[in-house]
Amino acid sequence: MLLFFKKEALLTFPARRQSFSLRCMPLSRALSVTDLPSPNFNARPAPPDLLVLHYTGMKTAAEAIERLRDPIAKVSSHYVVDEDGTLYRLVAEQDRAWHAGVSYWRGRKELNDTSIGIEIVNPGHEWGYRPFPPAQITAVTALCRDIIARHAIKARNVVAHSDIAPTRKQDPGELFPWAGLAEAGIGIWPGGDGSGTDRGLETPAALGTMLTTIGYDAQNTPLEALLTAFQRHWRQETVNGLPDAGTVLRMHGLIRMLTGTT
Repeated sequence: MLLFFKKEALLTFPARRQSFSLRCMPLSRALSVTDLPSPNFNARPAPPDLLVLHYTGMKTAAEAIERLRDPIAKVSSHYVVDEDGTLYRLVAEQDRAWHAGVSYWRGRKELNDTSIGIEIVNPGHEWGYRPFPPAQITAVTALCRDIIARHAIKARNVVAHSDIAPTRKQDPGELFPWAGLAEAGIGIWPGGDGSGTDRGLETPAALGTMLTTIGYDAQNTPLEALLTAFQRHWRQETVNGLPDAGTVLRMHGLIRMLTGTT
């Protein structure tokens, strides 16, 4: 049975049941973070160069944090960002948190090895998916910018959980403001007209090549799942898994940005 706590209780309860400590790289002085150490981590084989954004997908922040700190659950993240903008740190960045699961991006698997995971409190598609509050996005933006600066994470390596696990995950989903984050220097946004609904002219093979260039595992993932994941991140107007003109236009725009072509 999961336990539920008011935020004040959440700050004190874990210290009575766990003695884990965090050996952390310092965040910017402008960021205030509360440490709630999770036992669910191990050593990294390499420094982080990927930032993965999730939503918690649970009814409350307390329920999500409880699970991320439960040794039986064997899941965790480096940070949790509550809806009011409160930041919690569960695993030190230099350690390997268990947030990505079976995953792939740009030719690599086992992305827990080299990624930092941020869980953003939202009930998700199962429990009443809703827009992310401004205070929460402000905090996410500040945290991401701090992490990116300290680890020199490339824009194309700021991804959604659904990007790296498209057959399993939907988060943070089509309501997450990726375009706004890109304007703040977090990730990449292709811009351009994504409104077309006529079917695109590209063949499945051509679509697979483009999706591979972006970073997806097109060789081992159904095309519809890949297109849906792409749309949740880069073509949020319509998420239907179809290669319509608006989706293909955004794909071409993104590839031009990634490859430096015009």
